[in-house]
Amino acid sequence: MTDNPVAAPRDPQSSDSAPQAASAPDSTAPIEDASAPEAPAAPSPTASSPAAPAPTQYDTEKIEAAAAAEPATTQPLPPTAPAPHSGAGVMAQAPDGTFSTAQPAYDASGYNAPPAPAKPAKDKPARVGKGAVAGITVGALLLGLGGGVLGAWGYDEFVGSPEAQIATSTTEAVDRPDGSVAAVAAAVMPSTVSIEAASSQLGTSTGSGFVIREDGYILTNNHVVEGASDITVVFSDGSEQSAELIGATSDYDLAVIKVNLTGLTPLVFADSDDVVVGDGTIAVGSPLGLEATVTTGIVSALHRPVTAGDNTEGYAFIDAIQTDAAINPGNSGGPLLNSQGEVIGVNSAIATLSNSTDTTGSIGLGFAIPSNQAKRTAEELIETGTATYPIIGVQLDRTYSGEGVKVVDADGAVTAGLPADEAGIEAGDVITAIDGRPITQVDELVVAIRAKAPGDEIVLTVLHNNQETDVTVTLASSATLDAQQG
Repeated sequence: MTDNPVAAPRDPQSSDSAPQAASAPDSTAPIEDASAPEAPAAPSPTASSPAAPAPTQYDTEKIEAAAAAEPATTQPLPPTAPAPHSGAGVMAQAPDGTFSTAQPAYDASGYNAPPAPAKPAKDKPARVGKGAVAGITVGALLLGLGGGVLGAWGYDEFVGSPEAQIATSTTEAVDRPDGSVAAVAAAVMPSTVSIEAASSQLGTSTGSGFVIREDGYILTNNHVVEGASDITVVFSDGSEQSAELIGATSDYDLAVIKVNLTGLTPLVFADSDDVVVGDGTIAVGSPLGLEATVTTGIVSALHRPVTAGDNTEGYAFIDAIQTDAAINPGNSGGPLLNSQGEVIGVNSAIATLSNSTDTTGSIGLGFAIPSNQAKRTAEELIETGTATYPIIGVQLDRTYSGEGVKVVDADGAVTAGLPADEAGIEAGDVITAIDGRPITQVDELVVAIRAKAPGDEIVLTVLHNNQETDVTVTLASSATLDAQQG
C-alpha cells in the first residue's frame, strides 16, 4: 500500500495555518467504497505537540480492484452558477466548495459587426441618344405643322372664316323731337354766351349771359361784371366780342351789356307766374369756365327768399325759383329754361355748405331770378341805365319772432304819404299774408313785394288791435322814396 499523493500531512514548522487546497476529484473517478476500513492514524513525531489528525490513507489496490470489478458509472454534477469575472487564469471558489478557472473577460475589441445587407440595385432607365431626341422633336414639329395646315384648310373649306366685327346700329338716326333736351340745347346754344370780366383789383372772372335783343343786348348778373374795366363776350362758335356795360342794379343782381353785333337770335321769356313745382328745367352756361354746358332738373320750389350777389353795394333780395339742375360758379347770369326752351329765370345763386363758393360746387340747390322780374328790370336798364323796385313805405322788425312780420313799433316806422300809410297800416301792426300767401319772415315779404312792379296792387292781411283785416296796397317806386329823402 502507498500514500495518497494528493493529501499530504501538514508541516508543523510551516507558518501557514490553512490546509493546502486539494484538487476537486474527477467526476469520472470511481466512488470510494464506503465499507473499506479506515487506516490507523500515524503517530505524532513530536510528543509535546498536540496530536494532529492523521491523514486518511487509501488502499489503492482495493480501489483499483473495486474499480475493475464494477463498471464505471458517470454521475452528472449539479449545475453551478458561473464564477464571477475576476480576470483570466484566476481560481474562483464555487458555492459547493470547488474551485474553477474564472470566465475570461471580453472587451469586444475583436468583434466586427456583420455587413449590412446589400441594397438591391435600381434599374437605370435607358438613355435616349441625342440623335433619337432630335428625330423625335423634328417629327413632332412636322406632325403639328401638318395637322395645323390640314385643320386650317378644313376649317376654311367647310366652316368659313368669320369676319371680326364690332356690333353697330343699323337703325335710323335717333329722333330728337321738339321739346327734347337735345333739341332745346341745339336751339339755345347760339344765344348763350360766356362772359370774361377783367378787373385791375379782382383779376378776371367768368360768368354766363344770354342774348335778349337781336341788336346785341345781353342779360347777365350784376356780380359777374361789377367793377370790370374790360368785358369780353365769347359765343358758342368761339368768336369773341368786346362788350360795354349798359346798366346794372344790385337790388336785383342784374346787368345788361351790349356787343356791336346785329342779327343775333334772342331767347324768349316765359311767364314765370305759370311755373309750378315739378316742371322740367334746363340750365345752360359756363360753370367753372366750361363753356356751353347743359344740365337738367326740375323746379324744386317757388318763392324762396334768397339774398344773391357779392358786391360792394349790398345784396339783392330775390323771390327765387329753386331747381336741382346742377348750377356751379360760372353759371351765374345764364338762362334757366323750361322744356320749350323759354327763359323762366336767370341763374344767380347756389346753396353751399361753407362761406366760400370757390370751394363748393352744386349740391342740388340752385336759385334763379324769376323771368318776369328779370324782363322788367332788363327793359328798365336798357331805357334808363338804372332800375327801380316797388316799395310800401314801412320799416320791419327783424327781432320779432311771432306769427307774421311786425312793423316796427316806433314813430316814423310808417312813411307818411307812401302806400302803407295810405292803406291804414300803423306802427306795431303785424302783416301775416300777401295775396293770400302766409308770411313768416321779413325777407319773404321783401322779396314778394320786389317781385312786383311799381304800380301793381297787392292784398296784405294785417293784424291790428287783435283784429285781422285785408287791405289793398298800390306799390310805389323806390324812385319816389329817393325823391322824398332828397
